[in-house]
Amino acid sequence: MTQTTDDFRSLGLSDELLEAVARKGFESPSPIQKLTIPVLLEDKNDIIGQAQTGTGKTAAYTLPLLEHIKGDKGFVQALILVPTRELALQVTDEIHSFGCKGRRVSAIYGGASIGEQLRRLEKGIDIVVGTPGRIIDHLQRGSLDLSSLRYLILDEADEMLNMGFIEDVDCIIEQCSPERRVLLFSATMPERIAELAGKYMKEPLHLKVESPNITADLTDQIYFEVRESDKFDALTRIIDVEPDFYAIVFCRTKVMVDEVVNKLIDRGYAADGLHGDVSQAQRESILRKFKKRVTNIMVATDVAARGIDVNNLTHVINYSLPQDPESYVHRIGRTGRAGNRGTAVTFISNAEYRQFLSMRKSVGGEIRKEQIPSVSDVIALKKRNILEELAETVQCGLVEDYDDMTEEILLTYEPRVAISSLLKMAFKNELDSSRYPEIRTFSVDRKGTARLILSVGRKEGYTPRGIVRLIQRQCGLENAHINDVRLTDDFSFVTIPFSEAENVTHKLNSVMLGNGDKPFAEITKDRKEGKRHGRGNNGRGNGRGRGDNREWRKKRKGDKRGK
Repeated sequence: MTQTTDDFRSLGLSDELLEAVARKGFESPSPIQKLTIPVLLEDKNDIIGQAQTGTGKTAAYTLPLLEHIKGDKGFVQALILVPTRELALQVTDEIHSFGCKGRRVSAIYGGASIGEQLRRLEKGIDIVVGTPGRIIDHLQRGSLDLSSLRYLILDEADEMLNMGFIEDVDCIIEQCSPERRVLLFSATMPERIAELAGKYMKEPLHLKVESPNITADLTDQIYFEVRESDKFDALTRIIDVEPDFYAIVFCRTKVMVDEVVNKLIDRGYAADGLHGDVSQAQRESILRKFKKRVTNIMVATDVAARGIDVNNLTHVINYSLPQDPESYVHRIGRTGRAGNRGTAVTFISNAEYRQFLSMRKSVGGEIRKEQIPSVSDVIALKKRNILEELAETVQCGLVEDYDDMTEEILLTYEPRVAISSLLKMAFKNELDSSRYPEIRTFSVDRKGTARLILSVGRKEGYTPRGIVRLIQRQCGLENAHINDVRLTDDFSFVTIPFSEAENVTHKLNSVMLGNGDKPFAEITKDRKEGKRHGRGNNGRGNGRGRGDNREWRKKRKGDKRGK
């Protein structure tokens, strides 16, 4: 299916939600939003939405959901299943940001107080955003009833598969109303997800955003790992280490453009902003000043930057990640023009890391990691620039007008004291290290992954979710870093970040389990798991931690047959 929609109004959203979208500063829908929103608003077909992480899938289903769901129905109307608690909170915040107005939305995930969740469920929730494990817990307690559910959304379905939750998803879907509408969103479509769709979805429409391999043929592409709250300070350091900084800074929304421009101006930088609310007359004035370098920094959204033809940019800064690889290539293609060398810089926060990896794979080419310049680096460079400017001034001569003051100063003060004092007067603010707040050390780069083998499997009662919980509990590793869990009768396999492998194997090998067995762990280079370790049954199975679920599932099926 194709869609040529260029603005949110033409997608069919109500004025209430259009106002919410405008408040957030979004200018135009992403490709997956263009495809899915009109179809979801029709409230007919089940949907499979396939697009890379970070392309706006959450808004693609939450906006239509808010159109259809009204509050005070007395039952859970929509369940959004996500693989991690971080994503559960993110989706919940996104829904709240569009304005709920009587619709009660709550995140239900492990690690939070189940008592508080029970109280919220008892009061009534219209939209539940939850992780599979905790949703199962509430279903077993009887505190969550999905028998009247209208919408089931599976977000990041491939991630739930990688983390071993697919059997939980099966179990949850079986307890949902047979009349529910299923919306499945996934970056990839592995066979197991396709099987799930075939089993539970009714003639779904497959809406796919193609991500062709495209190459960014640019001079220099780098990225910095930086906390979202530290992005602005990182930006100022990059500006200050480049003597002739001349750049476009790209932001996702109009709101962010205004925020960054105001902060830059407050710090004394010559900056202007472009976005969809800027009039044509203002736009022409802003561009004229930028081309003449009256301002050397232009902060813009992708939409506003269309049609801008500016050469000799030293940098393009991706303050926030673009919606898709094509936008990335389009952005960074604005530097390195006319045979001039340019640099494309991308800021990556922890929340953007998976999206960045996906984008980098599609774009191709090298995007290398660099460290944010330190405060001492910035100050040293500024001092060097001052000395270079001094040398140029000396060479040019024409300083006779200052001879009387020079003579008077040298008669009054020692030369060293006099020069130091003049430098302090002239450059006190510029060389003040306190202008640069601390940027906390932060790293999300995992330098690849390692495959571990654990000497426990289905015979010991383990399931994929049980293995994930074991590593979380004993090693403190986050859900997002534990992937591709597979079980045989005697062994388990799991993929974790390479940088964590030594620590994880050490901790697992030093822990005694309750049954007296050690979960002996080692890094394996053998990818042929089935041949070496007798995998069998496609690595799937049930056991301890799942037995109660199996019995509960049988009981619920029996209850349904008896009705």
